[in-house]
Amino acid sequence: MKKFKPAFGLKNRHFQTLYPALFRKQIQLQTHNEIFELADGDFVECFWCEKPPTDSRSIVVLFHGLEGSYKSSYVQGIMNSLKKAGISSVLMHFRGCSEKNNRLPRAYHSGDTADAKAWIESLAKRYPKNQLHAVGYSLGGNMLLKLLGEWGDKSPLISAISICAPMQLDISANTINKGCAKIYQKHLLDHLKASLHEKYKYHPMQSLINLEKRDINNIKTLWAFDDAYTAKIHGFGTAKEYYRLSSAKQYLIKIKTPTLIIHAKDDPFMTEEILPSKNELSSDINLEVHEHGGHVGFISGTIFKPKYWLEQRIIDYISSKINPKS
Repeated sequence: MKKFKPAFGLKNRHFQTLYPALFRKQIQLQTHNEIFELADGDFVECFWCEKPPTDSRSIVVLFHGLEGSYKSSYVQGIMNSLKKAGISSVLMHFRGCSEKNNRLPRAYHSGDTADAKAWIESLAKRYPKNQLHAVGYSLGGNMLLKLLGEWGDKSPLISAISICAPMQLDISANTINKGCAKIYQKHLLDHLKASLHEKYKYHPMQSLINLEKRDINNIKTLWAFDDAYTAKIHGFGTAKEYYRLSSAKQYLIKIKTPTLIIHAKDDPFMTEEILPSKNELSSDINLEVHEHGGHVGFISGTIFKPKYWLEQRIIDYISSKINPKS
């Protein structure tokens, strides 16, 4: 395991988590947008770094975290780094996270693998000469691990990486409602509630989830939001049932794709309880647990000359799995 060493002055979990979002300069990337139509009549918007490849270079499929997008600093960073490494990349936005309103009243959730499955399998058919790899961050990392477990030995992916995934969702929902982590919860809730308000403009949401629009602003926790909206609109009885069925930890033993899981012990979004035991891991999983790194942080170097360690680790792992004949 390549040990992560935090930048001097950025050892604190919150500094690691917040530094990229607050201080990283925005990277100007040329993107090619693709609308991918889904079987239920809705769509997801996918952003390629530059354009889809016309040669046989590997393609890395990216999945962002809760309320993330192509504008997220970690997405821009890894796309830019992959580009420099000669690897193509494409981000699949979860429903409602791109700049376009989706057609249906539903959204996305941590265990919703159907859209990603359809997207990746379409890429496998369209680009048969290009090896496919995938990277998921936070919520996207949990979703990706669950999908890999569902696929078993049928996965079209050569390798996968999951970063800071809340592999046991109830623990994460409880942790983010405590202490300083409430700051992150409020930030995420503000975005989620704004998106839900938008749904009420186009759909009969009150009849669908039995929640009056004026009551949205009374929701104070992610658990309450998932109970009021996420669970109901996606067919779960309660948030507790949604968390139980969608947590990736129970799927890890079924994964047959070479997979790297990266986690920091000081992640403010969850506790070490979410980490799987050796008996819960398949032989195809490499679990890297670092003392520091925060949530999707892993900033090394110095405060004034930061190095985004995570991006190099991702490229190193994927490069080690690329077939030289590809």
